[in-house]
Amino acid sequence: MDGEIGVEEMKSLLGNDGVRVVDIRSPGAFQRGHIPGSENVPLPALVGSVERFAGADRIVTVCPHGESSVQAARLIASYEGFDGDVESFGPGLTGWDGPLETADATGNDEGPDAPF
Repeated sequence: MDGEIGVEEMKSLLGNDGVRVVDIRSPGAFQRGHIPGSENVPLPALVGSVERFAGADRIVTVCPHGESSVQAARLIASYEGFDGDVESFGPGLTGWDGPLETADATGNDEGPDAPF
């Protein structure tokens, strides 16, 4: 793992083709609100799908409070097929003050206000 990043750095990375933002929350929490452009890989599924990150240049893992994302970043970094940079989003979604994408299976957000 290459450390943690903060809110301003995360904002500067949004839309960058070389960066993959991996949200490790449950699918329901992800649908209620996530950092734009992020992909959902729940932590329990990460072990079985870590090979999907082989060849990525940079990955930032995201969770609600910046704790579980450290574990996820370490897991990805330990994968033999991965040689890019991997960081955790330190503040977690509770510290994110940027935009959130929201959607349920129909494209409408009708769930609780909190995306966690």
